[in-house]
Amino acid sequence: MKTSIREKSQPGKKGVNWGTAILLISAHLAAIAALFFFSWPALISAVVLYWVGGSGIGMGFHRLLTHRGYRVPKPIEYFLVICGSLALEGGPIQWVTTHRIHHAHTDRAGDPHTPRDGGWWAHIGWILRGTAQDHDQATLERYAPDLIKNRFYVLLDRFYYVPLIILAVLMLAFGGWSVLLWGIFLRVTLALHATWLVNSATHMWGRKRFDTGEDSRNSWWVALLTFGEGWHNNHHAHPTSARHGLKWYEIDFNWWGIRVLQLLGLARGIKRARFDASTAAWRLVRGKSKRKRSFANAQTGGA
Repeated sequence: MKTSIREKSQPGKKGVNWGTAILLISAHLAAIAALFFFSWPALISAVVLYWVGGSGIGMGFHRLLTHRGYRVPKPIEYFLVICGSLALEGGPIQWVTTHRIHHAHTDRAGDPHTPRDGGWWAHIGWILRGTAQDHDQATLERYAPDLIKNRFYVLLDRFYYVPLIILAVLMLAFGGWSVLLWGIFLRVTLALHATWLVNSATHMWGRKRFDTGEDSRNSWWVALLTFGEGWHNNHHAHPTSARHGLKWYEIDFNWWGIRVLQLLGLARGIKRARFDASTAAWRLVRGKSKRKRSFANAQTGGA
């Protein structure tokens, strides 16, 4: 039975993606080497860039592009997405397509990284042997029609690694090898594993506030590592909500970042889940208008 499930839920399983495998092995080796080149500027660079890249993924790639949980002016949107590209998780169109597919087929046949095929597969196996961020044009047209019409995203999707290369050259020139190794290789490696934990750990361990019909969980420690992306059960119950940490004690730095943009007058149309005491149910609201209970099933919201 286990074999049958694996065969059904991994339609894109193929041979080893050797280019990706070699890159990841090299990055891990360089990350280990970084431990022998410690300096305070290197550590500070790594911490700051970990936050910049992580916020770019959470606020930019995820809550803004994938689910359209809020709106910002295009220059701010492009800035957030460029920050996300520094995490080296693929181009924005490919990333969004993967995540929308995940929501459309969560923990069922077609989910690119469900732990029902094994924790290792959900964490990194799908990148080494699965579709990873390498969808064909037909799939992009189906799941990301809004993004493939944007020339900026088409260009960045093709050359998503260029901002990181430029940053690496500058860090080597002005900070030396220690800053390069910590700010690029160690930081990127740790950030990749943090994101992969959302795919694996938050579908395996944690608490469920909502019965969403799949395995998503809320994980406080993954939320800390990813600036709020670990409140995954909350997210699957309300995919388009820009706020994932729904309780005061659920730390969600990405939501706080969106709130700062709102206070500056840069973020509008913010969607968020709120508890309606009159009906004893969580509802998705946008501005002052209330929406239906949010087990969204829209292409940009998920299922």
